[in-house]
Amino acid sequence: MSMKPRQKRLVLIVGGLAVLGLGAYLVLSAFQKNLVFFFTPTQIHAGEAPKGRSFRMGGMVEEGSLKRQADGVTASFVVTDKVQRVHVNYKGILPDLFKEGKGVVAQGKLGEDKLFVAEEVLAKHDENYMPPEAAYAMKQGEQAKQGGPGAANPVVKAEGGGK
Repeated sequence: MSMKPRQKRLVLIVGGLAVLGLGAYLVLSAFQKNLVFFFTPTQIHAGEAPKGRSFRMGGMVEEGSLKRQADGVTASFVVTDKVQRVHVNYKGILPDLFKEGKGVVAQGKLGEDKLFVAEEVLAKHDENYMPPEAAYAMKQGEQAKQGGPGAANPVVKAEGGGK
């Protein structure tokens, strides 16, 4: 039994749509794995940050909070949005421009004890610049202090490939 030309076209169209659907699914699932959400210290304290998943947190490094361990690569510090504070542990070399009282964005995971374990720390790159995420955190903190809409939706950032 042979297929008519119309049936062959229909099989090709259905097959093409199935391949296209599978490709779209694979692209979207890869994109979902590389999505990194941003949260402020206030949002983290409100329980909005994901447990066990990497995200970015930004704000200012609290004055007097930086402590370096004897190994030379482990540091702990506090990030604040002037309303809430989050303790951060980081094992690695901090950027040259990392300083207390300056803007910072850290990427990592939140532990059960609300301790943020950073995998990456980003600092501002000149005197007039603050990372957009850190500026956002400070703005949200100021709005929360004034009773405004401090718990806005997190900013979604897409990150390219891994390390």
